[in-house]
Amino acid sequence: MPRCSGCHGDGVSLQREVVQQKKKVSFILLSAPWSVMCFYAEEISLRAPLQIINSSNINWSEKILKKVSFPNLMAQDVPNPPPEYYSCQFRASKLQRFLGSDNKETFFTTTQRHRVLYEILARTPYGSMRKGEVGIDRLLNEQVFSAAYPLHEGCPTHFSSVPHSSLSLRQILYQYWAKWSCWNKYQPLDHIREYFGEKIALYFAWLGFYTGWLLPASVVGTVVFLFGFWLMATDVPAKEVCDSGDNFIMCPRCKSCSYWNYSSICVTYKVGLLFDNGGTVFFSVFMSFWAVTFLEYWKRTGSTLAHRWNCSDFEDIEERPRPEFTAMAPMTMRNPVTGAEEPYFPEKTRLHRMLSGCTVIITMVSSVTSDLWRHWWFFRTSAHVRFFRKQEAGRIASISGSVLNLIVILMLSRVYIMLAHILTRWEMHRTQSKYEDMFILKVFVFQIINFYSSPVYIAFFKGRFIGYPGNYHKLFGIRNEDCGAGGCLIELAQEMLVIMVGKQLINNIKEFVSPKEQVPPWEKDYQLLVCEGLFSEYLEMVLQFGFITIFVAACPLAPLFALVNNWVEIRLDAQKFVTEYRRPVVERAQDIGVWLTILQFITHAAVLSNAFLISFTSSFLPRLYYRYTKDNTLTGFINFTLATSPSNFNQQHNHTSCRYRSLRDEQGEYLPEYYHLLAIRLSFVIVFEHVVFSIGRLIDVMVPDIPEEVEVKMKREHYMAKMALAENQVPTQGGFPKQMPEVLPAFSCK
Repeated sequence: MPRCSGCHGDGVSLQREVVQQKKKVSFILLSAPWSVMCFYAEEISLRAPLQIINSSNINWSEKILKKVSFPNLMAQDVPNPPPEYYSCQFRASKLQRFLGSDNKETFFTTTQRHRVLYEILARTPYGSMRKGEVGIDRLLNEQVFSAAYPLHEGCPTHFSSVPHSSLSLRQILYQYWAKWSCWNKYQPLDHIREYFGEKIALYFAWLGFYTGWLLPASVVGTVVFLFGFWLMATDVPAKEVCDSGDNFIMCPRCKSCSYWNYSSICVTYKVGLLFDNGGTVFFSVFMSFWAVTFLEYWKRTGSTLAHRWNCSDFEDIEERPRPEFTAMAPMTMRNPVTGAEEPYFPEKTRLHRMLSGCTVIITMVSSVTSDLWRHWWFFRTSAHVRFFRKQEAGRIASISGSVLNLIVILMLSRVYIMLAHILTRWEMHRTQSKYEDMFILKVFVFQIINFYSSPVYIAFFKGRFIGYPGNYHKLFGIRNEDCGAGGCLIELAQEMLVIMVGKQLINNIKEFVSPKEQVPPWEKDYQLLVCEGLFSEYLEMVLQFGFITIFVAACPLAPLFALVNNWVEIRLDAQKFVTEYRRPVVERAQDIGVWLTILQFITHAAVLSNAFLISFTSSFLPRLYYRYTKDNTLTGFINFTLATSPSNFNQQHNHTSCRYRSLRDEQGEYLPEYYHLLAIRLSFVIVFEHVVFSIGRLIDVMVPDIPEEVEVKMKREHYMAKMALAENQVPTQGGFPKQMPEVLPAFSCK
């Protein structure tokens, strides 16, 4: 294995390793000496420790269990916890005022060294600067290099004879996080942050927080679902349906369909009660408040972690322009925050480019809409497929439409993601955070249409504009699709389970595959899977959040399925990052970025969706109206909800009268009860969303985004940073003067 060593132009040490495989692979190992680390640490605003903070990291559930004196089965004693520091931006001229400055080997952490080396590679030009030929990322895209990655710290699994206090950070993460036996334990977030950086640690912090909050939602949802079983046996309208015999002859559901007895849907009607009862209405209200409260408390947790990990002001002050933006920006402008002269791209030009990209997004979104296929297939099957029962046509249409939708998603998703990258790069966003936010928004719009269009159609449009016998409404010459015999809510529950649970099962099965390797460390890491970022991980969880909030009225068990999936997801993701992925380049972040905005949008949409589901899709309000205006026991409710076909329809069908679901008279005109009920439904929507949004706003006011103890720590850190970097201070032990003034400064070095 030939070797060569040298020094990069920026002072980086190089070592080359050549491996003879089917193709000759050259590995170039980079390291940064002390002088280079000091220069770039100051250049990219790395933070250095000033003083250790003696505080324990206790989360909300641990506090609750302590108050009630209940044993905490989720706690575990993880060795070598990384200490928490007061810190400020590194200054080489003030080196002696930082903790650990006497040891050059350990002063900078491994992840900080990775950041410095990546910064050098990211800003190094290899061609024309004006053409953006700069940085390792572009070289990777152009396949000049096949990979660029930091090395893992040893083997994660071989440590049986090593004391736990001597384990490497990767081994600790494997033993106390990635193993399946840790499924019920807290995640070692500080260790994750120390090894993978703040961005990945914040993802797992959010995922763990979200999973913990799913527990009460799952309990309530399961109780509501079990309540449905009791209702199946005691519900008066259900008994009326099952005992009706030939009393309710229903009109044909399609042109070539036959008459049918309402009693034939006895089982389907009872099953529908599992998803359509007073309990699900309560659960919808509960989940609306749950979603609002969850986000408010995540803001507190996120701000606490951001300060604990020294990245509270990262995006506002510390984040530097992207190297590609620096190379291609047509002009410079002074940064109003730092005062430094920085590359600048005109906002007006960027806006024009973003608007142009919107037309591409609209075109791609429209290309994946497949609901018209469902209409076409439904009626084509009914008219031409003779060997199927006509009642099966709707199921065939539903399955074929779902399969077609899945195929279209798989075919276009990769193309669209690639196109979204091109459009976002063309828009010339200054920072990596802004670049990622705009990319995420583009793809999220595409994916939300993919996954939610079918449930939205079933919940709010299917069966709404069908007309009545003798006067059916048509679209493009085709009769509008009606809900199934059991109603739209049970179809919505079926669609949710197929999409949400099926997607989760497929994703988790795929993630069980892991690579095997027995080679040197750099080659071993090269054979690992490439970590493609957190986008797909966040997207999966955010789409799941949408299902359990927007359509929860149709499926009370959705939070339970999500909870079980997330318990598995955390462990699978942990194993991927520790054992299967190349170690990703460390990235800093102060929050979960635009995903929080998306979650807030979903929460608001969920409140409105649940209000309309309860009002217009569920039978809750019609039952309530009938109970208070007709019969308190709901006797006769089924007959109340069924209209009689008009005479002109009867004459066309051998003078046979039939029933259909609607509040109309025998001439097809709406009854007064229809308008009464419509007013009640609209009033319910207005009251529901006003109450939920008002209480949500109250929670927002009562729960500050930054806890009081964190604010005190931030002020303390600002004060210590000023004193540490002051020009006229005589340092003592720890880098601080013996006496400090009582008044806190009005500014900081952040």
